[in-house]
Amino acid sequence: MIKKIILVGLFLFSLQSIAQATSSPYSFYGIGEVKFKGTIENRSMGGLGILSDSIHINLQNPAALSSLKLTTFTAAGTFSPTVMKSSTVEERAQRTSLDYLAMAFPAGKLVFNLGLMPYSAVGYKILNVDYVNNEREISIGKGGLNNVFVGAGYHINPKLSVGAQMTYNFGEISHSFTFLKGTNQFNTRELNTSQLNGLSFNTGLTFSTKIANKLEFTSSATFSPEMRLNSTNSRNIAKTTFNSQGVEVVFGSSDIEIADTKIKTPSKVTFGAGVGKSKNWFLGIESAFLSKPNYDIVYPKATFESANKISLGGYFIPKYNSFNKYLEKVTYRGGFRHENTGLIVNSQSIKDTAFTLGLGLPLNGTFSNINIGCEFGKRGTKNAGLIQENYTNISIGLSFNDRWFQKRKFD
Repeated sequence: MIKKIILVGLFLFSLQSIAQATSSPYSFYGIGEVKFKGTIENRSMGGLGILSDSIHINLQNPAALSSLKLTTFTAAGTFSPTVMKSSTVEERAQRTSLDYLAMAFPAGKLVFNLGLMPYSAVGYKILNVDYVNNEREISIGKGGLNNVFVGAGYHINPKLSVGAQMTYNFGEISHSFTFLKGTNQFNTRELNTSQLNGLSFNTGLTFSTKIANKLEFTSSATFSPEMRLNSTNSRNIAKTTFNSQGVEVVFGSSDIEIADTKIKTPSKVTFGAGVGKSKNWFLGIESAFLSKPNYDIVYPKATFESANKISLGGYFIPKYNSFNKYLEKVTYRGGFRHENTGLIVNSQSIKDTAFTLGLGLPLNGTFSNINIGCEFGKRGTKNAGLIQENYTNISIGLSFNDRWFQKRKFD
């Protein structure tokens, strides 16, 4: 077990050392690009969070934790090459990010979990050019919101489970705007920084029952009330120039006092249902509904609306207990999702659509596994002077299982 923990730690350290959470220009708005809150297993099925599993942690519905039979460690990261297209130009970007680190363990009738993951990310660099007035503006955004969470799931009876999770959210977001005019030697830079923190909660339930022909019906629901974030804000105005290597050099700066603010993120409700045969196959559908966010910032060309998402997905295992054919024990996953993100720019609702595929590769002689997922998606549009992002998310995760808190019968 110690070797497994060390391996996870080294894996996470390598991810964090090169992490760039997002490269989307749409992360300029609000608190940035809101990240997916589930595991690779969920993501590979179109984001489906219905399933309870005895050896995998479900990070979307805390009620599903109650099905875990073993202590489980899980961690994952994603590599995301993206092609960004407007009506006239095309640019490429890529990022590598940590998705989550989590642990769950059974303790009597309760199953507890704890972990950390990113909530949102800001990462963009945009150059706007006014050829008429010979002016340029360079906009750079960095940072994001992270969260640390603890939760528990409980089996009320063999069919019904409930769960709850509490999360502490924290992070820093900065937006800088550098104005360059003509051949002036010096530029003006405005740097706005926000320190964010606040608590959020998530509750859930799952219901499963046997139906005809050895099939099992599963349904789930979750509710997350709106999150209130405290935002401690600062602003700095500086005179800058760029050296021969293109690095910005600050010559003089002054701080300007600005008011602290409160941010309300949307409440969220999900409903899902599916049918399948245990350890063989499953097919389900899930819908999510988010209220309209309430941000104090007013954007000249952007507004917000309520958001929604629909996910379709499932898995197939040819023969989970095969002795001599490894490919028959592999879990094959697939899915589709379509999302209205709730962001409106230039009167265009920003939508996000993706197809997903994944593999669950068991490690022989253990309940542990390696999970690989691929997501092929499109966000935004080339209409109205906007950017369309064609992205590929390639994810890999490790899930280690062991037996804790159980007294050995034989030494």
